[in-house]
Amino acid sequence: QVQLVESGGGLVQAGGSLRLSCAASGSIFSINAMTWYRQAPGKERELVASITRGGSTYYADSVKGRFTISRDNAKDTMYLQMNSLKPEDTADYYCRVTVALRIYWGQGTQVTVSS
Repeated sequence: QVQLVESGGGLVQAGGSLRLSCAASGSIFSINAMTWYRQAPGKERELVASITRGGSTYYADSVKGRFTISRDNAKDTMYLQMNSLKPEDTADYYCRVTVALRIYWGQGTQVTVSS
């Protein structure tokens, strides 16, 4: 089993920044893709950003240019640097990793951006 521990969420004013982290622990041999999702009330869950083990990245158009995803393979940790935050970014953010073709989800961390 793999456990994902997220941190870094909180309340921030529009235009501010937050850095989310997701650390994996447990029965890990090799983590493949690591992905951030988010879901706001009344909205569908959406992919925010993803990063492969080799470092290739993908961003949703809504966050491109403002968010940066990265990972530290030695620490089994990924990060999401969020700059120029907007109220529309308010959501629960979840990390997802794949280990041996199994999917694991984090507990979620709340990000609230005030006007």
